[in-house]
Amino acid sequence: MAVRIRLSRGGSKKRPFYRIVAADQRAPRDGRFIERLGSYNPMLPKDHAERLVVDAEKVKSWLSKGAQPTERLQKLLSGLGLCAAPAIKDQPKKSAPKAKAVERMKEKEEKAKAAAEAAASASAEASAE
Repeated sequence: MAVRIRLSRGGSKKRPFYRIVAADQRAPRDGRFIERLGSYNPMLPKDHAERLVVDAEKVKSWLSKGAQPTERLQKLLSGLGLCAAPAIKDQPKKSAPKAKAVERMKEKEEKAKAAAEAAASASAEASAE
C-alpha cells in the first residue's frame, strides 16, 4: 500500500480549507484516510499562526515509514524544516523558443551591440574634438 501525505479539501465554495492527511494513494481526494496530521487554511494571511497547523511528530513518523508528500505539501513542510524542498523542474523543450525565434533574438542583440558601439565611437570622436 503506497501512502501519501496530501491535502483533503473541505470548506464551502470559494472558501477552501484543507486537512493534511496520510492516505492510501488509491483513495479519493476527500475520501478515506488513515490519519489526520494537521490543517491548512489558505484564506488566512501568510504570517497568521493558524494558516498551517501540523503535528510534526506524526509527519516525521509517516515520512520515516516511507510516506511520500505531494509537491504542494512538500513545499509547505520544507518551510517548517520537516522535509527537503522539491526540486525545481526545468522548462520543457516544447515551450522553449523555436529556431526562427532564436535567430530573431540573436539579430536583435547584434543590432543592439552595433548601435551601442556606434554611440560609443561617436561620443569618443566628439570628446576628442
